[in-house]
Amino acid sequence: MSTDADPDVIDRLAERAPLLDRCADRFAERRPFSGRLIGVSAPLTPHTGRFLEVLATGGATVLVAGEAGSTHADVVAALRRRAEITPVTAVEDEVETPSEESTADEADAPSEEAALETARHEVIAAEPDLIADDGANLLVPLCRDFPDVAADVSGACEQTTGGITRLRRLAEREPIPFPVYDVNGAPMKQRFDNVHGTAESSIAAITSLTNAMIAGSTAAVIGYGHCGRGIARKLRSLGARTTVTEIDPRKALEAIADGHDVQPAAEAVADAAFVIAATGRANVIGREQLTAMADGAVLASIGSETEIDRDVLSELAADRTRIEPGVERIAFADGRTIRLLTGGRVVNLSAPGSAGNPVDVMDATFALMARGLEAIVDGEPTGTGLEPIPEALDRAVAREKLATMDVTIDGDGTDDRIEP
Repeated sequence: MSTDADPDVIDRLAERAPLLDRCADRFAERRPFSGRLIGVSAPLTPHTGRFLEVLATGGATVLVAGEAGSTHADVVAALRRRAEITPVTAVEDEVETPSEESTADEADAPSEEAALETARHEVIAAEPDLIADDGANLLVPLCRDFPDVAADVSGACEQTTGGITRLRRLAEREPIPFPVYDVNGAPMKQRFDNVHGTAESSIAAITSLTNAMIAGSTAAVIGYGHCGRGIARKLRSLGARTTVTEIDPRKALEAIADGHDVQPAAEAVADAAFVIAATGRANVIGREQLTAMADGAVLASIGSETEIDRDVLSELAADRTRIEPGVERIAFADGRTIRLLTGGRVVNLSAPGSAGNPVDVMDATFALMARGLEAIVDGEPTGTGLEPIPEALDRAVAREKLATMDVTIDGDGTDDRIEP
């Protein structure tokens, strides 16, 4: 007998996340997080919800703060039905799924950011034992402003390029008093999630927002790290003429060897129909790039919400018009216009209807996060500050992923001769 009732959004996704299912089975038996509070900051998407549920299966109490432009009302509602998980949202009860109001209205940004900061401080004030972070939005204020709370944290995992960049800068000024696993640096995260997942979801978001064709277009990709590399390759495979900008000469050479043109950013954006920032760093699209950008260009970020200098953009804009959900037309005094997507926030998370990277890759990334937190509880990291995910753990997740795909390889994947 069939039913038309829509199942729980997290339950609906669980069957497509076999690695997290394996973690759930493992955690249900071991209960590694019993009696522990885990603080989380992350986009509140369905796959994040499943990750939180798996942590709770391991005995954790979970307190989670959402992120700007990527909080889904159905996920928040589903989480509130799970007694061990408490979502701390910027808006009481009703949280908008990414929409016209939440993705393209710059006027709302300051108040929303203030509300999000309050939510994160509430998570920190609860004195979590462990932290799972996205963008270091919990870890930076925790270490900088709440040293007494930080002193009692057992450890953390950070999964993004931008977050790791922020933590490295933080560590230059003051020590991080507990171990933080660099999940973003794990080969499984870099080669699978960053290169392929981010590229596919970001290009899908950009084309859905603009109804523009990639084939035959010109595109400038700012940065050739793993995310930028994946974006540039996917764009080129779809028929775009691609130009890469880089500050690292080795990555620039790699981009040339991969078949892309390489130019300084101000030159690359002057001829590009699409400009995509993919560095994870702040203000890489600033005054020089904005004043050089081609008339009619589409501007998007996939690295972080700070890649585009919003203050300079507001200064240069003669007029700003929201033309459709997630798309804003910026007019400059010289007559040029550009289309800014999702207010400069991470486009694959903030576009209307978008849930970020495909569940296939987020399943592996969140499995790394969950197993990393388990390793911290088990006492595996012995130092403080940023540490790589253990090689054996990374390979174990890769082997499990292959098994779910019915793929076998020579050996068992543990040979010391294998390149990391």
